[in-house]
Amino acid sequence: MVYRIPYIVLLCVLLASVSFVKADSETEKAAISEAVKWLAGIDEGQYEESWKGAAEFFRNAVKKGQWVRSLQAVRKPLGNLISRELKNSAYKTSLPGAPDGQYVVIQFETSFENKKSAIETVTPMMDKDGNWRVSGYYIN
Repeated sequence: MVYRIPYIVLLCVLLASVSFVKADSETEKAAISEAVKWLAGIDEGQYEESWKGAAEFFRNAVKKGQWVRSLQAVRKPLGNLISRELKNSAYKTSLPGAPDGQYVVIQFETSFENKKSAIETVTPMMDKDGNWRVSGYYIN
């Protein structure tokens, strides 16, 4: 009986670890889903709407007109989206230049009409209201 207790404790720890990994996976899935919806708006040229739908942190850091001009200068010349595939994602609680919080850094392998190979990095964060919203976007 004495030997069973450590095994039961070990089993509980393992089960808790598995559920924690699943929770992180579900967290990442929710953030990825939000990023994909947000990117669809940008693909359709809805630049102003993408700013409105971004995280409060983002909207406080980048003025709407500045964001729209930036996407017109950088994203629009790439042309229509050909394909976008998830490359990787990582849950983070701290990022350089951003307040501590919940973030998922997501990279997509993307092909556009005028740029066959690009990496899009999208970073949703958990906003104050408990919803995932994009706080960063970069095309390389």
